[in-house]
Order: sequence, then structure tokens, then C-alpha cells
Amino acid sequence: MNEVLDLFRKTGALLHGHFVLRSGLHSREFFQCALLLQDATIAAQVCGMLAEKLKPFEAATVVSPAVGGIIVGQEVARHLGKKHIFVEKDGNGGLVLRRGFQITPGERFVVAEDVVTRGGRVQETIQIVRDHGGLVVAAGSIVDRSSGQLPDFGCPFVSLVQMNVETFDPANLPEDLRAVPAIKPGSK
Repeated sequence: MNEVLDLFRKTGALLHGHFVLRSGLHSREFFQCALLLQDATIAAQVCGMLAEKLKPFEAATVVSPAVGGIIVGQEVARHLGKKHIFVEKDGNGGLVLRRGFQITPGERFVVAEDVVTRGGRVQETIQIVRDHGGLVVAAGSIVDRSSGQLPDFGCPFVSLVQMNVETFDPANLPEDLRAVPAIKPGSK
């Protein structure tokens, strides 16, 4: 969706350089959603668009992985008139349910995330919901930069922007990236 990409560019949230993604892969481009979402009006607009895509999937609750997904999940939940909970890092790199959040057996969820590359955090979030007896009926993100390589989440997946952004294994970097120091701009 060009409108969303234009907002990334306008807010300086589409970065160019040499980046190490949370997945460990390297890339020339990075979507810094925090820069996009720092403007509450833009956050409401973009997350409202994502909420519209998730609306057909009847759910009681929106769940998101921290940190990047929290604003997205909160705004999607607000637009849908649903509650929002989040899972967060456990100190060992995994995600856990904390802060007194409850998942009741049979409760229906949609997962909301900012950016997916390999879908690992979305997959972990889905598994936590399932482990607590909940049902994930759909997942969505603002940006899908997986180039069609996402795992089967066991539910529909939607996004606002699908990008075929080149990613590279750290052991097989192109010469131009080897010449530039890598930075980790994410929330890790």
C-alpha cells in the first residue's frame, strides 16, 4: 500500500544502510516502526487500516509481542473495540505472558505486530495463546518483509505492506554491506 510506504518515508521510518535484523539476517533497509508510530495521528491511521483488515476475524482480544507490537496491538484493539494484552521477553530471549494478563480457554484472539521478516515473534505469540487454551483466528502486521517466506501460522495472516526486501546471512554478505559497519536498530 503506497500510502503506508509514503508515511514511512515522510516520518523517516524507512532507513537505508546496513542493519542486523532481530532474525539475525542482515539487510540494506529497516522499517523503524517506532519512528512511524511516535505520531499518535499516524499511529491511529495506520493501525486503523490494519484493524480493518483484521475486522472480519471475530475475536474478543488482540495480543501482541512486546516491544514493537504493543502500540500496534493497542491501536488495533481500540479501533476494533476489543481489549489488548501483550507478551514480553522472559530474559532468555523467549516470550511469556505476565502482568496478570489472562487467557481463558476458547477465547478468540488476533495477533497484531509491527514488522515480520521470518515470523518468529508472531509464531511464539500464537503458541503462548494456544498453550493457555485460547484460539488465534488471524494475525496481522503493518509490514510483511518476508518475501512470501512466512511459516504456516495455522491461521490467516494479513498485512498493509508486502515488501520483497533482500536479506542476507551474516556469513554470506555482499561486498557493499561488508564495507559498512552493521547496526542493530531494533528493540533487542
